[in-house]
Amino acid sequence: MAGRPPKTTATASGARLARLRGQARLSQVQLAEAVGIPQRTLSFYEREAEAIPSTLIPALAQALGVTIEEVLGIEASGARKKRGPQSQLERQLTAIASLPRKEQQQLLAVVEAFISQHTGARGERSAER
Repeated sequence: MAGRPPKTTATASGARLARLRGQARLSQVQLAEAVGIPQRTLSFYEREAEAIPSTLIPALAQALGVTIEEVLGIEASGARKKRGPQSQLERQLTAIASLPRKEQQQLLAVVEAFISQHTGARGERSAER
């Protein structure tokens, strides 16, 4: 285990944040970079802070691939099933979606060629875009 042992017991929100980060298989450094804060700040939120700043909750939820309610520890009501963290593929597709349209089309052409090569006619998609 890296780092020094904690001097205090994590708060409920901090323990939840650490658990969600672990489920997403992200290090503190990776999550901190994803939400635009220093790693030391994230460590503070996980170990000592009484609450996570509300302005940070949406970015944390997105980076962790969970809902805002899950970050806040609010139980989902109704028949809606909890979804696990985003897969690596889903995170990369989200990143691709933020690229300029021309670059998206270039990547799509490569992906479609790869799929066609490996699946034959089943992987072909229509060019109606």
